[in-house]
Amino acid sequence: MRYPVITIDKAKLEHNARALSELLSKQGMRLVGVAKGVCAHPAVVEAMVSGGVAAMGDSRIDNLRRIREQGYRGETILLRAPGPSVCAEAVRYADTSLNSETAIVRLLGEAAAKAGIVHNVILMVDVGDLREGVMPEQAAEVAARFDRIPGIRLLGIGTNMACYGGVIPTREKMELLLQVKQEVEERIGRPLERVSGGTSANMKLVLEGQMPRGITELRIGESILLGTEAVERKPIPGCHRDAFLFKAEVIEVKTKPSKPIGEIGQDAFGNVPVFEDKGLRRRAILSVGRQDIDPSSLVPLVKGVEILGASSDHLICDVEEAECPVNVGDLLGFGLSYGTLLKAFTSPFVTKEVSEGAG
Repeated sequence: MRYPVITIDKAKLEHNARALSELLSKQGMRLVGVAKGVCAHPAVVEAMVSGGVAAMGDSRIDNLRRIREQGYRGETILLRAPGPSVCAEAVRYADTSLNSETAIVRLLGEAAAKAGIVHNVILMVDVGDLREGVMPEQAAEVAARFDRIPGIRLLGIGTNMACYGGVIPTREKMELLLQVKQEVEERIGRPLERVSGGTSANMKLVLEGQMPRGITELRIGESILLGTEAVERKPIPGCHRDAFLFKAEVIEVKTKPSKPIGEIGQDAFGNVPVFEDKGLRRRAILSVGRQDIDPSSLVPLVKGVEILGASSDHLICDVEEAECPVNVGDLLGFGLSYGTLLKAFTSPFVTKEVSEGAG
């Protein structure tokens, strides 16, 4: 085994997907599984599908291609609007895409017509987070344009929150989206099939029973992967939070001053670090760095180990008060949140190990 390594517990992920699928179903919604945080790793996709997700979504066309190549034949959804250069690929690998620009949807329609298919589109509406989407008052007009484009089927509307502006999904925001749906339906003269209400950030509303009827689906990645909602990062009852485990090797252990010696300027990432002088401390260096992980989203599993920081290739930990001695060659384990999950699966230098687990 080459380290660092991230271990995937398939059984726990399948359990999480099933638990969330059942929870959403009781409130009239379907679960779209999102595997972009793990680069559509086959084991994770298999776990989500076995757990009952209704469709698979991803922001990257390459990931949707991998999902198809793995044998998945259900609906695929492209979560980020494609650029003009990849519209032909988009309609090949995605049955549905989230869009807000008429020019892009026209290109998707042309590509779909050439391929002899119809491409589904969900019009994204910006209800306050100020990432993608048309403003609510513009939605009916844009939807009418989408509805007239050959090769395109306007399937519904959707929104995204808490990813850029940090705006928290509320019942009022969801009711606004449903109001927009009604306006769009009146404009185009037919009902919309879907209202895609958001992501793992909406799980807090789900858990509180505050999602209004009429929202038909949520696009969920983090809550399946990590067992938490994405507003306060609180655990979701009945879900596993440890489906992933990160481990790295110790390559140096030395007792050194806790404060660097000399004039302090910018580090390798343009930050000016601040250090507390605690005197001489035992420190361990692990063979992993910011290229592979987000040190702020790692949680040491050995009591008394403290992460001090990281450069591109080294993770520095204070092990002075570790509950057991830390030596060169030891493996240190870490729990993780979304930042490290994303980086570790993107990095070719992190080994991915699959465990079938027991659920």
